[in-house]
Amino acid sequence: IYYHGWQTAKELVLTQGRKLAAKNFRVLLPDAANHGERKTKTSEIPSLTFWDSIQTNLYEFVFGGLFWKPWIGHGEIGVGGISMGGITTCMLLTQHPEINVAACVMGSPAPIKYRERIAMHAGELGFYLPKDYRQLTSWLEAYDLSLAPEKLRGVLYSFGMEQKMKGTLSAYCWFIKANPQANITFVSAEERHFVQIATMDQITKFFADNLGISERT
Repeated sequence: IYYHGWQTAKELVLTQGRKLAAKNFRVLLPDAANHGERKTKTSEIPSLTFWDSIQTNLYEFVFGGLFWKPWIGHGEIGVGGISMGGITTCMLLTQHPEINVAACVMGSPAPIKYRERIAMHAGELGFYLPKDYRQLTSWLEAYDLSLAPEKLRGVLYSFGMEQKMKGTLSAYCWFIKANPQANITFVSAEERHFVQIATMDQITKFFADNLGISERT
């Protein structure tokens, strides 16, 4: 299952999906709520639509599993995503031990820290945030992978140089240094907030190597 990023759609991860399919994976590329074929107007309240989209991904992973788990039988499960999809991926790891391998591309493993950055920037720009913003998003605490590093397993983290401006790189570095014992593969690339073909190939190889899928003949 591979998740797209904020304000994009499943078509933007189609190339990655095709590369995974070429390695004999069965691939699902869902549109997140409020995106793609499910597009809605973005709320004027900062981050409301963003967090709603991620939380719906979490709900639908469970609900969708009723349909896709029989499809894969007893096969192993890999989950990945870019940006918002990477955040979704890390959150899923906190609650779903059935996920064997994951790839977080340009997404933060620390949503509470990310929430604080959103609040800070909203305040600097004069945008409205409810005074109980943290209470309204308190559900993040149960899905913050940085608070549950023991749930890490077979994770690839990738970032582009633009992430330095978004603060995700600092979250990566802190997270990885804090968990040297964890099974983490970390790669970087000279690219902005857009995944290049070479990085897609690395992600595909990571899944193939860790899930033992042989290439098509």
